[in-house]
Amino acid sequence: MGIGDTSRVEMGSCTDLYYVDPGVYEVPGHTSVYLLDGERPTIIESGIGAHTDRVLAAVEELGIAREAIEVIALTHVHLDHAGGAGELAAACPNAEVVVHEQGAPHLVDPSTLVAGTKQVVGESGWQFYEYPEPVPEGRIREVTDGDVIDLGNHELAVHHAPGHATHQVVYHDPANDAVFTADVVGCFYEQFDTARVATPPPTFDLDQCIEDVELLREIGAETLLYSHFGPRPADGALDAYASLLKAWVGRVAQTRRRQEDDRAAFKHLLGANDVPDGWSDDLEYGELRMNFSGAVTYLDQQEGAPTRDREQPAAE
Repeated sequence: MGIGDTSRVEMGSCTDLYYVDPGVYEVPGHTSVYLLDGERPTIIESGIGAHTDRVLAAVEELGIAREAIEVIALTHVHLDHAGGAGELAAACPNAEVVVHEQGAPHLVDPSTLVAGTKQVVGESGWQFYEYPEPVPEGRIREVTDGDVIDLGNHELAVHHAPGHATHQVVYHDPANDAVFTADVVGCFYEQFDTARVATPPPTFDLDQCIEDVELLREIGAETLLYSHFGPRPADGALDAYASLLKAWVGRVAQTRRRQEDDRAAFKHLLGANDVPDGWSDDLEYGELRMNFSGAVTYLDQQEGAPTRDREQPAAE
């Protein structure tokens, strides 16, 4: 599956469901945007604003009029998931934009989110992003844990999953026996046998992330619909990711103890990291910088040490 391609989800019990690769970061197989072609046509996730044309092309390929899209559901407001929401909302004038109540203000005014993203990924990482178009406040539907989005012959049951980000939710579609996982189970790229972690600052919480994995276990859906990337069977994935998260945070902690400072620890981890095919050095640097910084923030909070007193990896 290449950038711009659309595929039907044929896994498990899924019907009426498709996903498109919008080419986030200009690499294939990184981010999925899902299209639910039901009684109330729905887009789940948006990708970044630079590539909403590919999402809209997929909508047209499926024979859905832009005016027929009724819901744009976002799992959280990080830019790789919601950066294109404003442009999609403008192109789909009858759609309500669904997001957790804590994320809604960042869709209306994305300036704080943009500043935080630039701080985390550095200047080299920001080149892959685009300043998002704001979403008009009147177009936003705020949801929280326990809410249900009625889509006619489908529904999206909202479950708050704040370990990765306080504004993150997952959506359970019982009719498809599937769950849109956001970043609860990390990033699963085709060439690797296991997922990669997604541990961004400032609110990554290992303990809560493990609880979020347990939430998916309680939901019990047979199919996981990864935002990064595509559908996969749930069998075995939850245990594997919980173990991976714990191992990653432990690895960061151990590396920090063995290195002179956090800059040296980050450099060591960068040199030992497996890089997906097609990723540039700048992209891998930005992704690892984000995950490392989130783990460091969490560890410092556990120790009661202010992160700002630690020397952090420099932007390059």
